[in-house]
Amino acid sequence: MRFLQDTGTYFLMLRRMVIKPDRINMYWLEVLRQMTDIGFGSLIIVLLSSFFIGAVTAVQTAYQLAGTVLVPPYYLGLIVRNTTILELAPTFTCLILAGKVGSNIASELGTMRISEQIDALEIMGVPTETYLILPRVIASVIMIPALVVVSAFVGIGGGMLAGSLTGYASSTEFTYGLLAFFDPYDITMMMIKAVTFGFLISTISCFKGFYIQGGSIEIGKASTQAVVLSCIFVLLADYILAELLL
Repeated sequence: MRFLQDTGTYFLMLRRMVIKPDRINMYWLEVLRQMTDIGFGSLIIVLLSSFFIGAVTAVQTAYQLAGTVLVPPYYLGLIVRNTTILELAPTFTCLILAGKVGSNIASELGTMRISEQIDALEIMGVPTETYLILPRVIASVIMIPALVVVSAFVGIGGGMLAGSLTGYASSTEFTYGLLAFFDPYDITMMMIKAVTFGFLISTISCFKGFYIQGGSIEIGKASTQAVVLSCIFVLLADYILAELLL
């Protein structure tokens, strides 16, 4: 029963947040502020995690391919490229962003709700769903795909460096593997995943923070629920998109 109620409230929130705002400039400035917080605020953790996960992928792949005569060394670049573009960059990066961005959004909105700032805006006639939720959703579906693209480049770079250090494939062989049998559709699928995951992370986190009830202790619970639910729905959407698009 609670699940059905939350689902209905979630879709009502989505409908209310797309009401056309009166003062576009005010909303645009909020979108830019959110883009800065989400994009540049998450850049360091995305760079570090992507580099090392790409390097680990190359090392483990080289370990499994070592001693196989029929698989040429350049296949290391091909495997790292496909693994990074199709799965690691969009899914792994968005799981990390669900923890950072999702918890931030839920705690911000939860704090505003507990301190009655949202109630004050509603009394003044401000469409709070449009002013508080829509900019965060727009910023997320723009900046999270951008972070995923950065993650793909850095992850492949980490894989190339690790592949050279293992001695299994030189940088020339790795680069040849990167270019071999490349299908541009893989990039399209990566971007579809990134936009979908960005929408899920932002809307779920906004929902948990915007409709919080209780005191300050509930803010921590709402942030945790936002992260957990975002991760679950990202993985569920990952499976559904893989079935539909591959």
